[in-house]
Amino acid sequence: MFDTTLRDGVLRISAPGAQWLATGWNGGFETADAAYNVQRPEGWERQDLDAYLDQRLDRAGFAPAGPAMLTGVDLEHLTAARLDPVVTYATVGLSNPAELSLEPSGANTTAATAGDPPAGTVNLVVGTTRALDDGALATLLGTVVEAKTATLQATTGFTGTTSDAVVVASDPGGEPAVFAGSATAVGSAARASVRDAVTAGLRSRYADATIPDSVADASHGVRTDRKAAVFDP
Repeated sequence: MFDTTLRDGVLRISAPGAQWLATGWNGGFETADAAYNVQRPEGWERQDLDAYLDQRLDRAGFAPAGPAMLTGVDLEHLTAARLDPVVTYATVGLSNPAELSLEPSGANTTAATAGDPPAGTVNLVVGTTRALDDGALATLLGTVVEAKTATLQATTGFTGTTSDAVVVASDPGGEPAVFAGSATAVGSAARASVRDAVTAGLRSRYADATIPDSVADASHGVRTDRKAAVFDP
């Protein structure tokens, strides 16, 4: 379960009959045999994403079925971490970081730097050999995003990028697990494997490059500086 094949700039993560939950434009719940992380070329411009992904998967010899993500990170920087019933695959790039101000100015704007389309993004695929129902799989998604955000905040000062994508999966034929929060066996393993895969991904991607110090120093990014109105419900 959860085997990888890399071909023609496409990473396939195979898990026959798995139940997937993905973020993104084509996200949601899906039963499929694989998920994909597709490296987009330099100079790529936004287009019909469904058609583009179908073409890339077909060219790589993969069946165009299952959740798919795009990344500007070279797949040579793919990292993975496994703990107990959970495995995490990560590609990590921060050319388009996102920052959340905890002392907002109150200006009703979201400041972003200009630049080329994002070439970074943090993409994660997290799979467990436990069988989760839809609610537990959704909880696992939240657990994974929390771990990703905590890791990036501690190591880079950013909460993520403007185009992060996460896919989680479970094996319907595995031992059932009712919960997937941070205090559970599945959630605890997911938090640790996400932390370690993301940290390794940062080391790989930025071995010969510098992580931006701020959104202003990045080629593209966003700093949310808006202030919401707090009220008594």
